[in-house]
Amino acid sequence: MEPTQDVQVKLDEIVAMVESARAMPMSASCVVNRADLLAQLDELKELLPGEFRQARYLLQDRDEVVAEGRREAERIIEEAEQERLRLIDETDVVRDARVEAARIVGSASEEATGMRREVDDYVDTKLANFEVVLTRTLGAVERGRDKLRGRREHDELDDMDEADMDPLPDLDEPAPR
Repeated sequence: MEPTQDVQVKLDEIVAMVESARAMPMSASCVVNRADLLAQLDELKELLPGEFRQARYLLQDRDEVVAEGRREAERIIEEAEQERLRLIDETDVVRDARVEAARIVGSASEEATGMRREVDDYVDTKLANFEVVLTRTLGAVERGRDKLRGRREHDELDDMDEADMDPLPDLDEPAPR
């Protein structure tokens, strides 16, 4: 039998002894066998220190369990706080990385636009120089062709002069009639 049950049994026996005791007429008192009641109370006294010790241990165990639960709860809360801060930091890092990436892309886009303008200007300058050279070359070609045409006209005139013109009459020959 457990000590708790022993104490309960002893208390029940004492209560039963008092309830079954002979009542004193005209009073709330009763007659109880002193020796039996004292013996029961002594047995109860012997059981109680063990019960108190066990109760004390249970209370200490309960206090230790509660303290351990509190420590565990505090540890979990601390870990959760660390995780929250880590996630916030990661969020900040990701946000900062996105801002930096957007800045880099914007800068690269501006640089590419500038480079395109420079390349377009360079190509335009080269094409303008090429146009000038071609224009000069075309002018030279036209002048050369004009000279050739002029010579041809001159040659044609020379040919015309010789063909269209009657040769001077030879004075030695009689004139045609």
